[in-house]
Amino acid sequence: MKVKYFAYIRDYTGTKEIQIEHCDTLYELLIKLCKKHGARFESKIFKDSFLSSEIIILVNGRNIVHLQGLDTFLSPEDEISIFPIVAGG
Repeated sequence: MKVKYFAYIRDYTGTKEIQIEHCDTLYELLIKLCKKHGARFESKIFKDSFLSSEIIILVNGRNIVHLQGLDTFLSPEDEISIFPIVAGG
């Protein structure tokens, strides 16, 4: 499965995208990514064991808010995109 990183999230991962072994759920994938990319990445993904409000995650272009959140089931061919929330005016 492909994971794509955007904006400053790339600073924490050192890459724009990676191929990673299949995970059954988004939560399982994020735990694996946190182990791979370290504490700085994890601090942007999770806050107090919940998904951080500072990021948006898409699975095949659909926001996980409109899916099953962290319980979203994944397929090996899925593309996951991780974006920081961008504020401005």
